[in-house]
Amino acid sequence: MQNQPKVIMFSTPTCSFCNTAKRYFKEKKIRFKDIDVSRDMSAAKDMQRRTGQTGVPVILINNRPVVGFDKNKIDRMLNITN
Repeated sequence: MQNQPKVIMFSTPTCSFCNTAKRYFKEKKIRFKDIDVSRDMSAAKDMQRRTGQTGVPVILINNRPVVGFDKNKIDRMLNITN
């Protein structure tokens, strides 16, 4: 996939939806930056400031937030076809 959108995921190691999203991205060969908000309080504050969310995962695709592992929305935003 060329010119892949920038993907950043705010997650925690114990979040099952986060781990599902990470597996999905790896399976689809989507490069993403993973930020562990349980270790990085400033990132957690940044995530909350950007989205109003305190729960994870929050996935930013070209700075547009997806709250939770919303596979249909992620597929649309990344042009993933099954």
